[in-house]
Amino acid sequence: MTAWLDIVGVGEGGVSDLPPVSAAIVTAAKTVLGPKRLLDGLSSAARKVEWEPTLDAMLAQVKRRRNTATVVLASGDPLWFGIGATLAKHLDAAEFGVHPSPSSFQLAAARLRWPLQHLATVSLHARPPELLHPHVAPGNRVLALTSDATTAPHVARLLAERGYGRSILTVLENLGGAGERIASAEALGFDLAPGDFYVLAVDCAADPGAALLPPVPGLPDDAFVSDGQLTKREVRAATLAKLAPYPGALLWDVGAGCGSIGIEWMRAARDAHAVAFEREGERLQMIAVNAARLGVPGIRIENGEAPDSLAGMPVPDAVFLGGGVADETLFHTCWTALRRGGRFVANAVTLEGEQALYARQGRLGGDLVRIDVAILDSIGEHRALRPRMAVTQWSVTKP
Repeated sequence: MTAWLDIVGVGEGGVSDLPPVSAAIVTAAKTVLGPKRLLDGLSSAARKVEWEPTLDAMLAQVKRRRNTATVVLASGDPLWFGIGATLAKHLDAAEFGVHPSPSSFQLAAARLRWPLQHLATVSLHARPPELLHPHVAPGNRVLALTSDATTAPHVARLLAERGYGRSILTVLENLGGAGERIASAEALGFDLAPGDFYVLAVDCAADPGAALLPPVPGLPDDAFVSDGQLTKREVRAATLAKLAPYPGALLWDVGAGCGSIGIEWMRAARDAHAVAFEREGERLQMIAVNAARLGVPGIRIENGEAPDSLAGMPVPDAVFLGGGVADETLFHTCWTALRRGGRFVANAVTLEGEQALYARQGRLGGDLVRIDVAILDSIGEHRALRPRMAVTQWSVTKP
């Protein structure tokens, strides 16, 4: 297969500042696609095509030109939160080449003298600022792409609400260009007025008493809004360990309650996804609130009665059954949907649920454990460890 597409990264200086190799590729193209601000600086004879407004339409624009010399113009490094990363998912690697310019993250790190390999990077461009939450930790440094002038003050409010008001936010505008501007302010009382194009740098500093919300499963129970239908912290940590999250994997959280299992699954691994199935309408809003507060607003929430609500869903890499454990029809639907090699975990507290798990373990193998947790409590003037309801847990890898 011959490459027909070149994705060319452009710096703040525009197309006129491209290095010779990239400039020659643009000149030789029959069609050049890109945003208007980059196409306006193009002087070649190629046909200029401005991007359509939606991602699907943009992909169609590119695919229609398959096997003709085509260039896509992008900012900085196209494979770093850019259009190149999207195109790479839809094209064979032999079909295209990539010619990056220094990314805005590289330039920002250089200006701040921050070693890039020690930084977290995130895109908040056309995405919820709450995606920053998993990266907020004492001493952590984050570089973020932004949507517009509202992103920085929104992030400042989030940090102040999390107890990170002393964090320093730096706005880096027009990096590498004549209008480069850099300014910093604390999150609490943030008063900068950035333009629409900038990188936001966050130097996290926790206030005394700020809650720690690490990516390691087992967040405090009070990190979640709930009506009591919550897999408690100690059991939740054990459950996530058995589910074994990994990058890009999809979890079905069936009987999601307030969404704690699916949310912690997504926090535990890069690009992990989850579908939270819950029939109680009031809990749907709880799941959405918890997901936003904990930095995974992309969780998919499905309302309905299982197993009917599971129909047509993407094939899961793991399934957690937290409700309806004794329902054989529900179990069969989940087990059949799970891919081979996927993980299945179910927790039961009732005798009927335990009996169902004993029977399934006998047929399908796996591990069967009982989790007993006791919590410190007061009895008059004394203290004691008060037992919680025991949880029987079955976990298995589908052969």
